[in-house]
Amino acid sequence: MCAKQRHNYKNLKIWKLGLEITNDISDLLLNFPKHERFDLSSQISRCSVSMPSNIAEGSARTDKSFSHFLDISLGSSFELGTQLLVAKHRNYINENNLKILEEKIEEFQRMTMGFQNSLS
Repeated sequence: MCAKQRHNYKNLKIWKLGLEITNDISDLLLNFPKHERFDLSSQISRCSVSMPSNIAEGSARTDKSFSHFLDISLGSSFELGTQLLVAKHRNYINENNLKILEEKIEEFQRMTMGFQNSLS
């Protein structure tokens, strides 16, 4: 890709999947206890929103800089996975919801790493 050309994040499958995960998380958080509003649920929400947001922000940059934003997005996805395990341990989510989200997060990670490798 030439240095001046940029990616349209709305056309990227990784951004679309990240947004889908964010929306799934938003729906899931409606069932969290009120006392978690400013703790775990807030952290889960922020890192899920970070995933597609960093892809969007990075898409306006050079490929080298975009790769850095993809790293941040990946980091947020691993953070999200850990926080969901904490939520499961606290019985805020069930095994089925955890499994579905973990599968989507793993797919997001594979796709994002593959896309990142194509930028090099």
